[in-house]
Order: sequence, then structure tokens, then C-alpha cells
Amino acid sequence: MSRVRFLLLLAVVSLTSCAQRQRAEEESLAAGEGARYEVPAPIEGEIRLDKTAYSVSYNKQAKCPNWVAWHLTREHVNGPYRRMANFHDEPGVPTPRATPDDYRACGWSRGHMCPAGDNKWDAEAMYDSFSLVNVCPQDFNLNSGVWNSVEQDCRYWARKYGDIYIVCGPIFLNKKHETIGRHRVWVPEAFFKVVLCLHPTPKAFGIIVRNTDGTKKRDLYYNSIDEVERITGYDFFPSLPDSIEDAVERTAARPK
Repeated sequence: MSRVRFLLLLAVVSLTSCAQRQRAEEESLAAGEGARYEVPAPIEGEIRLDKTAYSVSYNKQAKCPNWVAWHLTREHVNGPYRRMANFHDEPGVPTPRATPDDYRACGWSRGHMCPAGDNKWDAEAMYDSFSLVNVCPQDFNLNSGVWNSVEQDCRYWARKYGDIYIVCGPIFLNKKHETIGRHRVWVPEAFFKVVLCLHPTPKAFGIIVRNTDGTKKRDLYYNSIDEVERITGYDFFPSLPDSIEDAVERTAARPK
């Protein structure tokens, strides 16, 4: 066999192998349709709750979530139910727990993890978004600035690609934390968000932002999923096939 024919044969084999791998990955995702891709691996000591539109890993020491995860579809981006202002404590977690009184005149905003804007499609989902297990003390400028901009980026991806998977929550970096209210709700030092889109090709991005920032461009805060995992210690998207998980977590895609 000539060298040219041998090289051509190698190229054909390589292309066939790539196509087979891609088909296998697509079949694996199809077989996992309906899988809870957004739910991270378990954390020791957490309390898990499943609400109408999101799942939460609750930290009873912090009186805050460890993370909140949800599957945002194109159909869920809009809806007839208006934002309410009915923040309420969560009977599904033990006392002492955060109450609305803890947030009054505390100097921090009530920062949604799963935003009200993702829950206009259902009355109960909207109500659940105001449960305090879905809320952390958050800098006012961050809440209305970078955090809000990233929420809009997520809705843009959901409209464009059909559906995405989101996980976000607080980051506690210090050994001691500022607290608010009679129940001593912990104030996070930072926040994270990771976003996965599987179609038409898998891609993802992460965000890490200090709880004092908010007016800078969100481009400054993009990270790979690997980097967010390193800082938080969480294992995101563990239900994905390993080949896809490894690929999407190495680099940060940009939503626009």
C-alpha cells in the first residue's frame, strides 16, 4: 500500500470514528431525555427540596441555599403571571430558618437565585420563587446589575436554543460571615452561576462574582465550569455522559 493511500485510509477511519462518537453522544443524550441534568451531585448535610420549577439544596447553618437548580425552557420564559412581592419562609426546612423580618432594614437586597422572571408561566412557580430557600442577602447593585444581566442572558439562550439547565447559589469564602436578622442568616462573600445548553451542540459557561460588585461588565466574570467547581467544591451536571461533561466544562461559551 502506498503512503498516500495509507494516509487517506487513516483519514477515513478517523472521520468515521469521530462520526461514531458524535452519534453515540447524541444517542446517549436522547436516551437520557427527561434526565435531571441540572441537579448537582449530593452535598453532605444538605436538605433537598423539589419546588414547582426548581430544586434546592438547603444549608440549615447558613439559612440559605447551597444551590438552586432548574431547567429553563423556551415556553417558560414568558407567561401571564406577574411578579409578586410575597417573600415567605419555607415550612419544608427546620427552624430556626430565615423569615421576612430577617431581611427588613438589613442593608442587603433579597436576591433571588431562580428569578421571578423565569417563573411567569405558572402561579405556583411564581409563588415558590419568593420562598426564602431561593433567596440570599445580595448587594443591591449586584442584584440589579450583573446578576440581572446574566439572568437575561439565560433567557436569551432558552429562547434561542429551546432549553437550558441552570445552577446558582452563594459562595462562602470566609470562616466567619456577616449575618442578618434575628435568625443570623449568612451573607455570602460571592455568588456563582453555571449554565448548560445541549442543543444544537453542547456548550456551557460559568459566572463567579463578588457580593460587592455589580456595575461592571458581566464579561469580566465569565469562567469555565471547571473553575466554578474548583472554587465551590460542587460537581455540576454529573448525569451527563462523561465525554460531553468533560468537554463543556473546560471552556466558557459566551451567551451572545
